[in-house]
Amino acid sequence: MSESLEKKLHELELRVKKLENALTSDSIATKPKTKKMSAKEFMLTKDLKTVVQEVLALCYFLEQNEGMESFNTNDIMSVFRLAKVKLPANINDTVNKNIAKGYIMEAADKKDTKKAWTLTASGETFVESELSK
Repeated sequence: MSESLEKKLHELELRVKKLENALTSDSIATKPKTKKMSAKEFMLTKDLKTVVQEVLALCYFLEQNEGMESFNTNDIMSVFRLAKVKLPANINDTVNKNIAKGYIMEAADKKDTKKAWTLTASGETFVESELSK
């Protein structure tokens, strides 16, 4: 075999070995992909008995799964539609009932010129422990 052909073969073997190592090591190709949980899937993990609890759970979903720091009525309506759940007749009333229970509080800043809210620590704990199936 000529020297240049041997050199090319050797380089090719090194490239193949490098690819094999990448595929068998702890690389992106071998890590399982995790699918983001949908609003509906999240609701199915909770024991929700009232529309007030549904609003609280979906607000929790917005903060924890969607990364929202605060939410307004538009956000709540949107997540209800994503979850394919009937919208509450009066979203503000259900939010106010959660405020009265200490689970939601008004956010420091408005969001899109609308009043915004955020969960309290009590609200987070209630969703995580009391509403779990």
